[in-house]
Amino acid sequence: MREKMELKTKIIAGKFKGKMIEIPAINTTRSSKSILKESFFNTLQNEIMDKNFVEVFAGSGSIGLEALSRGAKECFFIEKNSIAFDTLKRNIHALEVANQTHILLGNSFTKFDIVLDMLKKSATKTYFYFDPPFAIREGMDDIYEKSLNLIQKIDNSLCAMVIIEHMTSLELPQEIGSVTLLKRKKFGKSTLSYYLPKV
Repeated sequence: MREKMELKTKIIAGKFKGKMIEIPAINTTRSSKSILKESFFNTLQNEIMDKNFVEVFAGSGSIGLEALSRGAKECFFIEKNSIAFDTLKRNIHALEVANQTHILLGNSFTKFDIVLDMLKKSATKTYFYFDPPFAIREGMDDIYEKSLNLIQKIDNSLCAMVIIEHMTSLELPQEIGSVTLLKRKKFGKSTLSYYLPKV
């Protein structure tokens, strides 16, 4: 028997439009708002077609699965929480996208290098989506600093864009490693910051 009751959300657009996926009802994961998700994919438009997508702190995978629905080539998910990870596996099975997905159970700060190594074997540009738990949670004081350290590892030759979903009260730097801030868009307590590789 499952430990927690699952919630549901819909895929917004693409080949899986209208299909329901699960979101675990646990307090360690936070589902991205529908308005934020829709705005994000409206910003990307068709640029995501045939590109790779990495969802760090993936939760149930709602962002990455939306990317696959809209034509992303492959999606890489990293999730630490076992309940969320099991939900993610069920969502992948329900959408029948196992051949386009790579899922890693464990801490994003230790598994990210594995994903980078996998991406280096591909010539495909990649979108990196970071949605770390808000720093107001217990034990998360340095979560953003550690996330920025991961971003500094991304090679420009791999990177199409880095997107960070973060607390609106947090002012992220103009430059992080080899990427530079393009724009920010606020959605109440959450903000999306978009970073492009330096030319």
